[in-house]
Amino acid sequence: MNRRKKGNQILKAKAKRAKAKLSPKNNKPKYVSKADRARLESEASQDSPLRGTAINNLPALAQ
Repeated sequence: MNRRKKGNQILKAKAKRAKAKLSPKNNKPKYVSKADRARLESEASQDSPLRGTAINNLPALAQ
């Protein structure tokens, strides 16, 4: 391998590592513990009767 190719290879590898470091690391959502999920579900169930009546009263959405 000649010197120019080796130098380019090293610079490309460095650039690739730098780009990977700056890019977002994960695509999955943040972890929510089981206790937090239960708390959020209980809060949602307490609020749902108010939301449900507002949606069911709209004639366009009921059809």
